[in-house]
Amino acid sequence: MSVALVYGIALAGEALACQLVERGWHVIVADDQPTDAKRSLAASFATELVEHPDPAEIDRLVSQADIVCPAPGVPETHPLVAAAAAAGVPIRTEIDLAYEWEQQRPQGPRPIIAITGTDGKTTATLLATHMLTAAGHRAAAVGNTEVPFVAALGDDVDVFAVECSSFRLNWLTSFRAEAAAWLNFAPDHQNWHTSLAAYEAAKARIWEHRRERDVAIGFAEDPVVMSRLGAAGGVTRTFAAADADYHLADGQLVGPSGRIASVDSMTRALPHDITNALAAAAMVLETGLADVAAVADALSTFRHPPHRIEPVGEFKGVRWFNDSKATSPHAALTAIRAFDRVVLLAGGLNKGLDLASLATEHAHVKAVIGLGVSAAEVTGAFAGFCPTTIATSMPEAVAMADELAVDGDVVLLSPACASFDWYPDGGYPARGDDFRRLVVALGNGARHE
Repeated sequence: MSVALVYGIALAGEALACQLVERGWHVIVADDQPTDAKRSLAASFATELVEHPDPAEIDRLVSQADIVCPAPGVPETHPLVAAAAAAGVPIRTEIDLAYEWEQQRPQGPRPIIAITGTDGKTTATLLATHMLTAAGHRAAAVGNTEVPFVAALGDDVDVFAVECSSFRLNWLTSFRAEAAAWLNFAPDHQNWHTSLAAYEAAKARIWEHRRERDVAIGFAEDPVVMSRLGAAGGVTRTFAAADADYHLADGQLVGPSGRIASVDSMTRALPHDITNALAAAAMVLETGLADVAAVADALSTFRHPPHRIEPVGEFKGVRWFNDSKATSPHAALTAIRAFDRVVLLAGGLNKGLDLASLATEHAHVKAVIGLGVSAAEVTGAFAGFCPTTIATSMPEAVAMADELAVDGDVVLLSPACASFDWYPDGGYPARGDDFRRLVVALGNGARHE
């Protein structure tokens, strides 16, 4: 019997372990953050959960395995990775194994589109899925979503849209898609990858195993993406506001075959919404999985996911936005550029990134409120450009923003950092939910003044 070591039993690790067991593998499970639920899961696999293994124990576990499957949360700096390399045991990722099992499906494999990028992956994946649904397909958004790719293999689905984080792409040996889009590239996840070059290389693997007719789609305004696209070979397409195969012209989204949809028909049309729409349209149109009518219908009905420049209130002439998902400076800058006069709430647990880059868009920022352990780093970046202050809690930050903002301003929570300092258990959704709750309560009070 083949043996798999699954290291990290959260959402993706659990789904992969279950599939391996169903397919006749013996699964060894280990975890650096054990819980009773994980122990129970291990017991259901007729094994025990190996808890907090030290390097010697990791070596022993790897020596027993035919493959090593790190969960997405296990960084490439973890002792597990070095142990697998030293022992010559292959490291397999969840989307790779899911892809290979899908190719063995008795009825034949189903089409796959794939999306990666530093920012915008989830929205573009959900938008492409919505386009596929509008075209009459039973489409599933999987991967770096609430549903791992491997967990959806048995579902009644016609086509998969796979959101590919660098964590999932890092050790690919086979995964490919009929169309794969790379949205953008900027420094991120330097607490996971060994270097920025390693992060870029992981992203580029989305095109590594392409077949002759697979379409590679890249953002024409990003030099890193375009350099990798130029080396990809095969069929390529570009998207951008201008000077690309899929572009914006006279208020219309346009592709190689002509008009796709009017910007005015979109449910939201911030600059990054337009490029996301172009990328999603390129994937579904180039593969023939949808036509222009379905794309236009989807753009006019799409509901954006929460915590991504989400409007949460407007009172006293001030608009409030929750962009808690912005956990890197690149993501926060996208939001800042969307508005003219911003009271910015930023900070949290830095992921090893340069927060000073936020100040490159200081002309859009009226005032800054620093949050969390990186508060001083954020406010220091804006010193000399605008007033800054530091909040010790989210309620205090919201109250400060209310004092600073006047008619015509935007209050924007776009932290540029992870959230695990103030919200250790809930991550960025808990941070965004807390902000939204406080803003709604503030607005209700303002309306009764």
